Amino acid sequence: MNRRSLLVRTAGLAAVLGGAWWVRETLLWPRPVLTFASQGATPWMPYARRGSAPTVLVRVAGLEVAALIDSGAQYSVIDRSLFARLPDPARSLFDMPLVAYGVGGGAQVGRGTLLDIALDGLTVTGLRAAILDLGPLASEAGLRTPLILGQDLLGEAVLALEPRRRHTRLISRDAFVLPPDLAPVEVARAGSALTAQVTVEGSTVQAVVDTGASSLLGLSRETAAAVGLLDGRPQESGTSLVLGGAARTAIIEARTVTFADHLYRQVPVGVFDQPPLPNFPGGLVGMEAFAGRRAALDVGAGTLHVSRPLDLTVG
Repeated sequence: MNRRSLLVRTAGLAAVLGGAWWVRETLLWPRPVLTFASQGATPWMPYARRGSAPTVLVRVAGLEVAALIDSGAQYSVIDRSLFARLPDPARSLFDMPLVAYGVGGGAQVGRGTLLDIALDGLTVTGLRAAILDLGPLASEAGLRTPLILGQDLLGEAVLALEPRRRHTRLISRDAFVLPPDLAPVEVARAGSALTAQVTVEGSTVQAVVDTGASSLLGLSRETAAAVGLLDGRPQESGTSLVLGGAARTAIIEARTVTFADHLYRQVPVGVFDQPPLPNFPGGLVGMEAFAGRRAALDVGAGTLHVSRPLDLTVG
């Protein structure tokens, strides 16, 4: 399956194209506590599911499930069906309602729960998660990831990625040693997310770094118009797995895209409808941007380091 056909079929395989964005300015959301078994890091963990987005096996209340590690999701999420399977002592609730919006404008109202989870070499206590319908992201016919680990967890550790080997690990910030072949990428904070500068045919876009998305770049329709992609050039139709279901997207080819000192040519860009929310991201940089590279993402410290790709031009 070539890159274009994969993009058209998934158009950013992700929770809401990589992000679950929340309206809850007054909600108190304590940090989870991460306890590493040894040396301040998990071992390298193979991806638990097919696809380019990092997924890991997680144990919650005696159940083993696959979780999507999603730096585009503001908070962690548990699918309603998985929550219903938890034993009664693990099914805590807090009553403050949550409103979740995804790419495509769909919204859900849910409640929250407090989870204790375990990964290989790591236990996480006090992880607050929204209880929502993840749809095909959780279903047997979809990605089969009924748990999303978002920026709340990733803000407490460094996420290391080796997409070529399809492995990932979490490292305590105190134990992390920067590999010499990784160079810094200029990033900025947008709430709890990291954004990086991307150029699309010479126009600059600030895009959220989104490990939950498989495609190189997704743009809101407004941003796509601003950078000149909606100029009458051919479009293809795609489908994105989003919060609770699937959404139609347009696939438009950008002649050039640059990210992290790397030039990409003839890039299929997914164009999504933006929810009517202030500060919703106009762009999402997904895992295709890290193909053939290694990366270390520290959401809490606001840093991103990547290795240089093997060749300077992809296209």
